[in-house]
Parts: sequence; C-alpha cells; structure tokens
Amino acid sequence: MTTETLAGNIRVRLLRRSDAELLAAAYELNREHLAPWEPERAAEFFTAAGQHAVIEAKLALHEAGSEVPWVLLSGGSIIGCVTLTGIVRGPFLSCHLGYWIGRSFNGRGLASAAAAFAVEAAGRDLRLHRVQAATLKHNAASQKVLARSGFEEIGLAPRYLKIAGSWQDHALYQRVLY
Repeated sequence: MTTETLAGNIRVRLLRRSDAELLAAAYELNREHLAPWEPERAAEFFTAAGQHAVIEAKLALHEAGSEVPWVLLSGGSIIGCVTLTGIVRGPFLSCHLGYWIGRSFNGRGLASAAAAFAVEAAGRDLRLHRVQAATLKHNAASQKVLARSGFEEIGLAPRYLKIAGSWQDHALYQRVLY
C-alpha cells in the first residue's frame, strides 16, 4: 500500500521496518498523554531498539494475515497509529480496531478519520464482516470516535485489559459491515 492522504496534510501508510526511530520518538513525545489509556510500558519500549522489536512482531503478524498496522504521518514525523488486529477468517470474519493520536493533534478529527479509514479497509480490502473495538468506560473521546465511525455499543467487559497498571472495565463496540 502506498501513502494515502487521511485529512489535510496528514498521511497514512503501512508500518515499515525503517519506522523504529520515528515511532520511538512519537511514543516518547506522547508518553504521559498515552499512559492512562495503555498498558504499562518498559523503558525499552520507548527506544528505537524496542520499537524495532515491536515492528518486527507486527510485520510478522501482517505477513500471516492477522494484523494490519498503519502509521499516521505529518511531515516527516509519526503522529499516531491505527491498527486492525486479531483478524479472524472463516465464519467469523472479524477484527479489532485500535488507534492513538499524539497530544498536539487531538481535537482535529484525525482519530475519527483514521478509524473510518481502517473500517473501510476492513470491508473493502479484507472483506471482513465485523470490526470490534473496546474503550475504557471513562474514555468519552474514544467513544465519540467510534460513534462517528458507525460503531454501536454492545456491552461491558469487566476487568477486560490491564491498563495503566490495573485491570479495568471496558465498553465494547462493534460495526457490522455487511
């Protein structure tokens, strides 16, 4: 996949092995911003070497057909990511949507544009039937992103993921594509 325009001057493309330094810089820059919404991260995660290992794992999953990782770019910097994970074929034809946007790019509709882009790719390119997502119960901004992309809330998962050091409840969402 080539680079595509997402919104304004923001572009989206598949993650590359050469993105390790840029991704490490993006995570370091947004470390405090993302901390309440993500698992606790070891110091190595925020380094180029740590991101190289993450990228290798993600690209192996992509090659296996179970993940599609994209980066969002502004100029020469990574400002966020959007990913389809846990792609399941057969009668399920489903995946999970995840995304994050850097603090200085919040409030511009970029998370909504990234989610819409990924959902469209899930249906058009991957021919999936369903996309699901989960947000912390108190993450109103992420819930608005999902609503704008046509997701509906389908339930609550108690102690679903270990986020910011504790098992936290998540609201579950889905978008049925056809």
